Amino acid sequence: MIIRIATKNDAPQLLNIYAPYVLDSTFTFEYDIPSLQTFEHRITTTLQTHPYLVAEENDTILGYAYAHPLNEREAYQWTAELSVYVGPTAKGRGIGKQLYQALEQYLKEQNVVQTIAVITAENTRSIAFHEHLGYQQVGQLTQVGFKHGKWLDVAWLQKSLITPTATPAPFIPFSQLTSRA
Repeated sequence: MIIRIATKNDAPQLLNIYAPYVLDSTFTFEYDIPSLQTFEHRITTTLQTHPYLVAEENDTILGYAYAHPLNEREAYQWTAELSVYVGPTAKGRGIGKQLYQALEQYLKEQNVVQTIAVITAENTRSIAFHEHLGYQQVGQLTQVGFKHGKWLDVAWLQKSLITPTATPAPFIPFSQLTSRA
């Protein structure tokens, strides 16, 4: 298995992984599966500023993870929100962990200080996964999403990648980081 940077050509396989999360779970708050064009746009837009990675084995994508700005305001540039999705046949193989480790390494190189995971509170498996990787629950929003006929709480988990300093090093957009490689 390899972990590599996603391309827009990966969108069909990523949508196949993501679709069951949209249709059958409360783990994402989207109601409808995004179009292929929308997903391609998400990948290319994300890669301008943050990493978007896939785990691939024998030309099949098993899972993916990406980061994006927590908020558009400039003062948030050193904080990224992370997401990970793994296909049903790949669960339990440590793929999510490997994706997150690679993602966090890139984010450190970008001078990102804090990472945030926003998780539907009933997704206890994801909360446990994040806690195992060093994330701590720092808050919970009550009944902020409605999906599949019920109100849902959202847990916020946080992990420091590097120790904050008085003046942080400049944030390096991912497109600039990879162009130097």
